[in-house]
Parts: sequence; structure tokens; C-alpha cells
Amino acid sequence: MTVDTPLSAYTTFRVGGPATAVVSCPTTEALAGVVRRLDQEQVPLLILAGGSNLLIADEGADMVVVRVASTRHWVEGNVLHAEAGANWDAVVTAAVAAGLGGIECLSGIPGSTGATPVQNVGAYGVEIASVLRRVELLDRATGSVRWAHPEELHLSYRHSILKNTDTAVVLSVELELLDDGLSAPIRYGELARRLGAGDGDRLAPAEVREAVLALRQGKGMVLDSDDHDTWSAGSFFTNPIIPAASLDEVLAAARARLGDDVSMPHFPADDGYVKLSAGWLIEKAGFTRGHPGADAPARLSTKHTLALTHRGAASAADITARAREVQGGVEEAFGVRLHPEPVCVGITI
Repeated sequence: MTVDTPLSAYTTFRVGGPATAVVSCPTTEALAGVVRRLDQEQVPLLILAGGSNLLIADEGADMVVVRVASTRHWVEGNVLHAEAGANWDAVVTAAVAAGLGGIECLSGIPGSTGATPVQNVGAYGVEIASVLRRVELLDRATGSVRWAHPEELHLSYRHSILKNTDTAVVLSVELELLDDGLSAPIRYGELARRLGAGDGDRLAPAEVREAVLALRQGKGMVLDSDDHDTWSAGSFFTNPIIPAASLDEVLAAARARLGDDVSMPHFPADDGYVKLSAGWLIEKAGFTRGHPGADAPARLSTKHTLALTHRGAASAADITARAREVQGGVEEAFGVRLHPEPVCVGITI
């Protein structure tokens, strides 16, 4: 256990003040035991693994940080088992090396495996929901450990019943993958063009992984300590999902701002809703790559308007101010409120 440790050392944003203490748990048994004990003693705690989806206030957190450091992962047949602290890209690498398909489109995503079902991680047309077999959970109310199946988690776009709650802790994950030597069907236009593939084509998982990594690197979405465009939490805002009945109003705002011939991307979502592109809204609201300029300690990525980045001397307050500026500008321009994807501790956006 360490005391008064700056949490900036544990997040990809590289900001955040100290916690009361940091306790590292190298096994799932240790993780369950530490959380049980702290809960029994009613000690406030924060579960932290890869820190790639986390923004912590400069004042820090008056709580004990429990680090998920259980990193084992292995393959049995077409099932991949991974403890919650396993580096996600290492898990993808293991699947591809075993000739298993299904998660190659999720290559290069930073963070831990335990976080993937919590927010139904997705990229390039694939979500973790498509391969999730079951999740091992510690129920914090009872202290018991059990396996939960995907239907219990109510997985949806970047969401599950585990997100933004303290009811359970993910201990490990099982994924059921494709064992015929081919990838999941290619469904994302940008990736298909990169591969020269048609919609629904299936290719070698290693080939798809290589293409995905190249695309992500071009957007500053693969961690690199020398590249400030990767000092971020990836996409900071989720794509907004609005009632279909509200679409005409948003389109009217877009035409009023950008002209009658504007083409605003929008996609059908479930149950009478429509998904919009957060990146498009941000850019068309006037926030271009690198906004507001080279001297700003926190700014939009120079490669990708959805990422807020720390340029080396930023505070959490700087990043928060930039997020609020973008959020407010999009809402003023289009009447659409963007919601942050990262978990915010001591911060409201």
C-alpha cells in the first residue's frame, strides 16, 4: 500500500491529485478480499485498472484506490479467459495469435479487460457484446462472487448496468470467439476501404488487426508517451442518441448554420432513436483539430476532434474547462448536449 500517491501516475490523461492510499491487488482473490474488507469498514474506494477512461480532479480523491493488477489471460478452445487487470490489447494479441476471430477490430484500445463489459467497449463496427460469454462479478452488497451472463448486463451503446454504479466489481471475463481462422464480418466503411474489403467480408484476424492499428495510430488513438495526442482518454464524448422525433429540429439547426445543402451524418438506433456523430457536431460547431491552439495546455487532438488532450503542463481543471467549452458550443449550435465517456472523479461536466 502507498499513501498520498498522485493519481496522475495511473491515468492516461496524466492528471489527478492524490488518494488517501493506493492498494494493489495482483490476483482476483486479493481484489475481492480487499473490496470486501473496505466495504465492511465503510471506507470510500475507487476501483482503478488501466486508467484509460478516467478523469480525476486536481484535488484528488478522499478515498482508497484499489488497483486491479490481476493480469492472467489464456485460451481454451475458442474461449478466451482474462482476469480484469489484463491489458486489453495483450488479450487481443493472444486471440489473434491463437487464430481466433471476433475482437481484432478492438485492437489498440488502451485499458484493462475488466472495463470492456462495463461500458460495452466498441470500435470499427464491433462491440464486446458480440463476443461476451460471461463475466465474473463480486456483488458488493453481499460479498459473494458469481458469474453473470450478457443478458443480465443490459449491454447497449457504451453502456451496461455496471457503468456509473458501485454495485459490483468485475473480476474476470470470458469471451467466445470464432475458431474458423477468419475475422468478424467487416462492417465499418473506413476499415473496409483500408482493407479493400466489401461489406460483410471476413479476412485473416491478423490482417484486420494490422489495419485497425494503423487507423488508430493515424488518429493518435494508440498510446505513445512521446505523442501528446495520446495523452487523453480516447474519444471524450459519446455519439449522442436522440429521439427520432427530435431529428428534424437538429437538421434545421444544421441547415441554419451551414446551409441548406448540408449533409449531417445520422444513423438509426434502437426503439425510435437516432445516433449522431459527436465528431461531426464538434467540428461543425467550430472546434477544429488542435483547438484552441499550440499554446493551450489542454486542447483537442491535432489528429482527431473527439479527443481532448494534455499537452504536457495541463491540469484536470484545464481539461475540464476545454470539455465544457466544446460541450456548450455544440449545444448552442445544434441543440444537442454531448455527454462525456470517461468516468469523472470530483468533476462534473
